[in-house]
Amino acid sequence: MPLDIDRFAKLASPLQRWDPRVKLFTLGIFVFSVALLKTLPVAILAFFLAVCILRLSSLPYDFVASSVKWIIFFLLPFFIIMPLSYPGETAFKVIGLGFAWEGLQIATLIFIKAVAIILTTFSMFGTARFDVSMIALQHLKCPKILVQMLLFTYRYTFVFIEEMRRMQIAMRARGFVMKTDMKTMHVMGNFVGTLLVRSFERSERVYKAMLSKGYQGELHSMVRFQSERQDYIKSALILTAASLILALDFSGLFLPAKQAWF
Repeated sequence: MPLDIDRFAKLASPLQRWDPRVKLFTLGIFVFSVALLKTLPVAILAFFLAVCILRLSSLPYDFVASSVKWIIFFLLPFFIIMPLSYPGETAFKVIGLGFAWEGLQIATLIFIKAVAIILTTFSMFGTARFDVSMIALQHLKCPKILVQMLLFTYRYTFVFIEEMRRMQIAMRARGFVMKTDMKTMHVMGNFVGTLLVRSFERSERVYKAMLSKGYQGELHSMVRFQSERQDYIKSALILTAASLILALDFSGLFLPAKQAWF
């Protein structure tokens, strides 16, 4: 997903106006429910629910698609690995390996669930500033150390990338040209080493600056949350949908008589 996932947090939509605490709790439960699904038809239903939630967020299609395509690229090998490694009934042979339709069904189930979860994640963190979402997690009693690690990692990833760009520009200004030889490997090794040293030095400076400003293990913020009736209505609707898909899944209506897909 893009680093600046909160780029469109200021758009006007029902999700942007949703109390971040209620939103993260509700969509987190929905994500957990999707992860528990075991049947393909119900997973497809959950996928369409995730798409509907994403549509309500008003996030641009190109913004989401540019990141989801990399997730899809990562998941595609499952369609090769699972059918050829699943210990089910062999339908035919492929390069000496048995192809099982059950394995293909499992791969499809994993693929659909993963994409549904990613789309819901965009709805969770793309509809509010990332720091506000982290503060909301802190209000939900998530471990402080975890929240702070996520917040600082997000913040300083941009600084890290900018430092890399400056170093690359300096290298090109000195006539460096990337090649497939030992000299390039030596230069790139020095590049990585220098980058790590600078990152370590920056982390020390940031930590000392935080201590000088009174940091004692907690992050304080002037952000104040306020829940309204509409927030709980939205939460109730999505939690009801999550409960229904779980009930359908565990009912066994879509399971084969002798086997489960996942």
